[in-house]
Amino acid sequence: MKHHYFWSISILFLFLSCGSVKKHNEIVTSLHSIVELQDDVDAVYNQLQKYHPRLYQYISKTDLDFKFDSLKASIKQPLTSHDFYEKLAPVLAEVRQGHISVTPPQIQFTKKERKVLRKEKFEFYDLAFKYIDKKLWVTESKTDSLLIGSEVVQIENEPVMELIKKYQKLYASDGFNTTLYDRYLGRAFQKLYARDKGFLDSLSVTFKEQDLLYTKMFRRIPKDSTLSKSDSLKKLNDPIKAPKLSKAEKLIKKQEAKHKRLKNKIFGFEGSEGKYTRNFNFVDPDSLVAIIKIRGFGNGNYKKFYKQSFEQLDSLKTPNLIIDLRDNGGGRIDEIFYLYRYLAQEDFQLINESEIKTRIPFMVYTMSNGSPLGLKIVAGLLSPIIITHNLIKTKKVDDELFYKFRYSKLKSPFENNYKGKLYVLINGNSFSASSILSTNIQANNLATFVGEEAGGAYNGTVAGLYKIYDLENSLVSVRFGLMQIDAPYKVEPNGFGVKPDIKIVPTRNDIFNDHDPEVEWILEDIKD
Repeated sequence: MKHHYFWSISILFLFLSCGSVKKHNEIVTSLHSIVELQDDVDAVYNQLQKYHPRLYQYISKTDLDFKFDSLKASIKQPLTSHDFYEKLAPVLAEVRQGHISVTPPQIQFTKKERKVLRKEKFEFYDLAFKYIDKKLWVTESKTDSLLIGSEVVQIENEPVMELIKKYQKLYASDGFNTTLYDRYLGRAFQKLYARDKGFLDSLSVTFKEQDLLYTKMFRRIPKDSTLSKSDSLKKLNDPIKAPKLSKAEKLIKKQEAKHKRLKNKIFGFEGSEGKYTRNFNFVDPDSLVAIIKIRGFGNGNYKKFYKQSFEQLDSLKTPNLIIDLRDNGGGRIDEIFYLYRYLAQEDFQLINESEIKTRIPFMVYTMSNGSPLGLKIVAGLLSPIIITHNLIKTKKVDDELFYKFRYSKLKSPFENNYKGKLYVLINGNSFSASSILSTNIQANNLATFVGEEAGGAYNGTVAGLYKIYDLENSLVSVRFGLMQIDAPYKVEPNGFGVKPDIKIVPTRNDIFNDHDPEVEWILEDIKD
């Protein structure tokens, strides 16, 4: 009886799941009426007005009202969800808040189809790009190194420059900063293309190497195809079986594997990229110059990483430290707060109390219609605790609401804080939390900044918690921040990033010849 009940529930769930996928795909591919799309426009604007604390920071209400009215007026015929997305995203980009993102709905797959797709990979996603001198270049390739250094000219029948022109209207930096646009375009090109074209089985790409044009077809292939080939070749070329390991050798191998797992956890290993989120190295054998490269404030045990790194710097009395925040798109405030305690020279307040539009921001975040079902269930069960906590942590000042983060309280540096000469590397992809950290460092004259203007605003950003709002008719998803996160320092004019003391922008030749002009300038400055 129990087994019969279990299978009945399983079959019912499968049926509902398949029906849900079919219904979703019908909505995504069908045309939506003018009234439905205009209702979606009104809905997203109402949500922004209700919950976004700095909606009119970089654009007046009059101008934004006009843009939304114009958007509604421009919808003169039924549109698909994707066509509506291409109209909506440029309008939201006019708000100039970099954490607002718009995503079109994609075709969904059944459980059986997903099982097959998980065993495959799309070769095109093995590439990495940079947008330099108004051209898109291949900078990395996991499977074909010959592509590195080639310019991408055309994808299918579309010139790449036409795609780029369209994509750069779909996102924004914080304020009036311009350095983020080209940097982000290169880094996110595949994501933008996937949003545009949806699921693909193959892709024809035309490259240019010097004066030679050539085309390569990228396909969806089994994930283990490369591994299987290499294993087969190994078996053919080396038929001799590897000797059995002794107990001592097995123990050494086990310890090495354990050490690697520990390093992966502390440094934050990113399996898909094959890189660490954080790295710590000395430039010279005398330990006179150290570099901490931080690709993001995300995964890994950051406390152990910084504790180990700064203990080593302190014990060796390393006089020069470079913190590399280039291409660091941000992440946890917890981490920058902890790191800054090693950099600050006196008591500090990392951020101000955060401006918000609701007394229960955590409930707005968890119960958004675009939030995962599991998160909603947990939030519902814990709602009395969450609501009470939110009410305690919020306060009203002059008709404005503020959330009291612990980072807005005065804090002391660590005893072994770094006291040597500090340099910070930034570029247009230094955004969000990395910009908040940079603002604190620069405002307190703790470092020499080298590179280009950061992509995040000096005066803060709207982030912290996010509302994910799925529009009822088109299913287009809009994500936006709920909290103004800013350091207690401001500059004029508003809407620009932390600017470097020494401006250096790498050229194409620098990148493809492994030449790092920013680091080289710092090393020369140290010599002098």
